[in-house]
Amino acid sequence: MEMTGDDCKRNAWALAVLRISVGILFLIFGEYKVFGTGFTLGGGFEMWINRFLASSVYPFMAPVLRGFVLNHATTIAFLVAYGELAIGLALVLGVLVRPASWCGFVFMLTLLFSSNYPGSGAALWMYFGASLDHLVLALCFAAFALGSRTQFLSIHQYWLRGHQKRPQRTSTAA
Repeated sequence: MEMTGDDCKRNAWALAVLRISVGILFLIFGEYKVFGTGFTLGGGFEMWINRFLASSVYPFMAPVLRGFVLNHATTIAFLVAYGELAIGLALVLGVLVRPASWCGFVFMLTLLFSSNYPGSGAALWMYFGASLDHLVLALCFAAFALGSRTQFLSIHQYWLRGHQKRPQRTSTAA
């Protein structure tokens, strides 16, 4: 069964609405971190890393969190804050969606392996259940990254449409 033009347009709308919705979430996540100091300078980032280490980190990530992340906590906290804000802006505006989505995908996997370990004796299905909060967003980012280069409902698309409708100016020589 082939998709009609209406089906393609409906799918483009659905993906654009999902992209913009995820972007708004990341704008919210990044906004309070960038414009407040609790996460970046007030110990919020370190608190989360220590919480992950105490309860839910995958064993292979624990040395990374202890040995690298906590030793560079302020720098990484600013990278996380501004990264979330940049991802959100890119997705909402529809510009640089692929690079932002790949960054978001890696970020979600990093969070998944830092905070969603169900324990060594857990059944396989429990790994998926424990990771839903980060895995769903990782899959959204993968879809955005692998999707069309032309972003429906984007600033770029709006800008192109505006320039195509303008009449060409001709200069007259006197």
